[in-house]
Amino acid sequence: MPRYVRKVKTASGATAVQIITKCGRERTGLEHIGSAHTQEELEILLAHARNKLHEGQVSLFDERQSSLTAKTAHSRYLFDTLSSVYDLLGFDTVSDKVFRQLVCARIIEPSSKLDTVRILEGLGLDAPSSSSLHRALKYCIENDYRSKISKACLKHADLKYYSLVLYDVTTLYFEVQKEDEYRKPGLSKERKLDPQITVGLLVDSSGFPLEIASFEGNRAEVHTMIPVLEAFKAAHGLKDIVVVADAAMLSSKSLESLEELGYHYVVASRISKCPFEIEEYRNELGHECFDRQIFESDQTFTICNKRVKRRVIYQYREKRAKLDLSNIEKSLTKAQNMVAGKTPVKRNRFVSISGDRRSINESLVESAKQKAGIKGYVTNLDADPQIVIDAYHQLFEVERSFRMSKSDLKARPIFHRKRDSIEAHLTIVFASLAMSRYIQEKTGISIKRFVQKLSTVCDVVISVNGVEIPIPGEVSAEIAEIVSKLSD
Repeated sequence: MPRYVRKVKTASGATAVQIITKCGRERTGLEHIGSAHTQEELEILLAHARNKLHEGQVSLFDERQSSLTAKTAHSRYLFDTLSSVYDLLGFDTVSDKVFRQLVCARIIEPSSKLDTVRILEGLGLDAPSSSSLHRALKYCIENDYRSKISKACLKHADLKYYSLVLYDVTTLYFEVQKEDEYRKPGLSKERKLDPQITVGLLVDSSGFPLEIASFEGNRAEVHTMIPVLEAFKAAHGLKDIVVVADAAMLSSKSLESLEELGYHYVVASRISKCPFEIEEYRNELGHECFDRQIFESDQTFTICNKRVKRRVIYQYREKRAKLDLSNIEKSLTKAQNMVAGKTPVKRNRFVSISGDRRSINESLVESAKQKAGIKGYVTNLDADPQIVIDAYHQLFEVERSFRMSKSDLKARPIFHRKRDSIEAHLTIVFASLAMSRYIQEKTGISIKRFVQKLSTVCDVVISVNGVEIPIPGEVSAEIAEIVSKLSD
């Protein structure tokens, strides 16, 4: 197959040098050598391309060959772009070069702190030493970098409907044998028995992080919310805060604490049976015009040793009902197989066991079907019901942020054992998460895709007879457009 060197003018006015491979009239391969901005750079790239083209071939003539080599570094352009986002979000209030490098490197390639040295060197940067990395973690705690990052995040937050914040928790486990006062076994989100910590995350309605806090691994979810809210409220001097949380945070004690401290709240309600208002409506009209219908009622709680009623909003959605009914049928099928002795008995809400007798709890099955598609929301907010419902539906943004921190940013495994080091690690993840959410919102592409695209812009250093000539990577029109969106 014939191969030849080609020169192509780019949109920026540079000249790209490429090696083309053809089979007949069809182009089967393209290898980009580099882009030249001067005649000198062009001659060097052409010489390098010809050497690659004839690589391994023996010359018939005695020619004097010039010593020409090319070294390609990882994209410094990617790091510089991330660093500009770091400044744009106001994180430069933390005047720590190593901390900045740790945050940007975690977005590029999440790894251990020591492996970060390799990542930074690959980007053509002066990587910090191991002792410098550990000093950065120490300074992070001593100088309270987290509060500075949190204040900068609040300036970019989207606080709608008063000051709407969303709260949820997750767990991060450690592959260690012994627990301590901080890392303790508890109810794990990842179904692990290892010692863990509990992490609470506060975000705005778009999922942009505002505050992060960690607790002992055996701390109940409901007991983490108030400390995080109070710290956030005190740090930023906020007054009217509406907090949205899932049903795990619903208890008379938590509602009592929220009301005493002056918070508005929207919390998912546990539904033990089909609400009377919905059942009456269904009996009269059937399922006609039922989708997205909203019903208001109240629910009794014990607050300050008194039985009081609080507003509850219910909504039925046909799409949710189909999913609920599908899950009910799957559970019912498993229960029937257990009762018939076809499969071992496991935990199943529809199986009743009395001695050696197993049976299907038909009343429970019917109750579950009646509740299918219904979601309840307890609130003390005097607002339109749809606003309350819409506020709760934003809670999935917290889950998206948690998924990003665990997958794209790899919050775990955590290679630290001391609490201060773990807290510093979480601060780095917190800052990386804020930058990642900002980049995704502005560009419309995932942070993984963003890193992949920008990492293709590679700086090349050409060495001719021992003289090194740097050639900057070519920024395509597509990448330039993506980067331009970051400052819009």
